Amino acid sequence: MLLITIWPLFALICVGYLLRRRGFPSVEFWSAAERLNYFILFPALLLASLGNAPVRDPALLRFGGAAAATILIACALLALLRLVRPMPAARFGPHLQGLVRFNTYLALALLALLSGPEGVSRAAIYLAVAVPLVNVLSILALSGEGAARKPLHLAKTILRNPLILACLTGFALALSGIGLPFGTGSFLKLLGQGSLPLGLLCVGAALNITALRHRLSGLVGISLARLLAMPVLAALVCLPFGLSGVEAMVLVVFSAVPTAPTAYVLTQQLKGDGELMAGIVTFQTMAALATLPLVLWLLPIG
Repeated sequence: MLLITIWPLFALICVGYLLRRRGFPSVEFWSAAERLNYFILFPALLLASLGNAPVRDPALLRFGGAAAATILIACALLALLRLVRPMPAARFGPHLQGLVRFNTYLALALLALLSGPEGVSRAAIYLAVAVPLVNVLSILALSGEGAARKPLHLAKTILRNPLILACLTGFALALSGIGLPFGTGSFLKLLGQGSLPLGLLCVGAALNITALRHRLSGLVGISLARLLAMPVLAALVCLPFGLSGVEAMVLVVFSAVPTAPTAYVLTQQLKGDGELMAGIVTFQTMAALATLPLVLWLLPIG
């Protein structure tokens, strides 16, 4: 039953991969589609989900704390491993992103199928906490010690992120009690509905099979940590924070999906190992077809 539920998501990824390899509709289309989704459609989806969210509910603070704790514990463990096996920032950055970043499009599409609007609403809360956090951690990891000496540059980089801006705006509207009046909620919801299918097509279009050829052995460890160890960690974090039901499902799903394709863009911008990052993204996306059903079947969520 679970495979029947999630196979359409991976089918969309495969369609995107095949379309890109056949040059349809054009090479330029996919870059434009990514920009449209990243700057317009996906922020609209976040605003629609967060604008009327019950952010004053004390239970949501507990959920946000669990999200942050899961990410920070994973980063701390990876940093400890780096002490044993030193590596430069150019390689550590891709490894950290491969561990804690997440494919938002896949997670949201999966939650929409498994838990409906309630899951998407809780996912928006998760994103409001996790998106700024993983971006800061990723920039710090890729920049090494130099990031600490450039706090203004770091702040500008973070605040230019349209997803962070959408989360902050949505939170502000919900806290103020203004919400999304005069039909703006319906407008944003309609705009955001195109984000998930287009995002999955773009994920497929971005897959780089050639990046796996010389890095396969090195990709297995970080991918197993991301796709299997991270959801187990998330399930364990649910216990002390008292999470269950939809909230536990959201935390585990975001921890079980592969890393974000946008990690490659950030890695390239900050002069990290782009080939390694491309290999991690591709390998995890392909491996998730097997690991996601296993995780959702084994872990006590929902």
